[in-house]
Order: sequence, then structure tokens, then C-alpha cells
Amino acid sequence: MRISMAARAMSATVRAVSRKRIIPQRAPIIVTSAAVSKIKSLLQQQPDMVALKISVKTRGCNGLSYTLDYAKEKAKFDEEVVQDGIRIFIDSKAQLTLLGTEMDYMEDKLKSEFIFNNPNVKGICGCGESFSV
Repeated sequence: MRISMAARAMSATVRAVSRKRIIPQRAPIIVTSAAVSKIKSLLQQQPDMVALKISVKTRGCNGLSYTLDYAKEKAKFDEEVVQDGIRIFIDSKAQLTLLGTEMDYMEDKLKSEFIFNNPNVKGICGCGESFSV
């Protein structure tokens, strides 16, 4: 096998460095204190569950909808977020749609719900349950 002159002209150098450069990482989702409190409360009622799992399903009039389930263990490609003593698993299919999202919890006289403030959303249906990115 013959290597062309152009292929041999390129090279790479590896250097040892004295300290590792740390690159800060942002969590894929930020959970407000109200949501943390509610998740703690929900998980205490389900002692055999270790986390809340966020997934995205295709449904609704605008395409996608969030689903929340209890989880006993982390799946192979799930992203794990640990914040203030709670664990959230993010399904691999939902990871890109959730980047930079804030998860909040709101309760009033008529309803209680988790709210996802997502900067990636391009459109929302009229009822607010489905979205598109």
C-alpha cells in the first residue's frame, strides 16, 4: 500500500499538560425550588422509585407533548440530572428538545401542574399541552 505525499505531510502532535482544563457544563434542565419540592413529595409517596423520568411523545395538535413517569432505574441512554436531592432521568429522545429548559411547578385553586419554560419551542397549541421545535 502506498501513501501519497499529501497524506504524509499532515501530522498531529500530542503534548502532556500539567493540569486538566475544566470545561463547565450546564444541566440540560433547570428545576425550580417549587418543582423540586413537588418531586420530593411525589417520590416519597413511591418509595420503590428513585427518580422522575421526562419523555416526549408524539401527540396533540402541535406535534410533541411531555410525559412524566416514575423510574426505578436509569435506562442506557438516559441523561441524569441531580439537583437539590432529587433525580430526574431524561429520555434520550427528549434530550435535544429540553436543552436550556426550566421546569417549574404551579398550583392554584383550579389546577396544579408542572410547567416547562422551553426556549427551543417554535409553536404551541391553544391548550398549551403540545409543542413543536
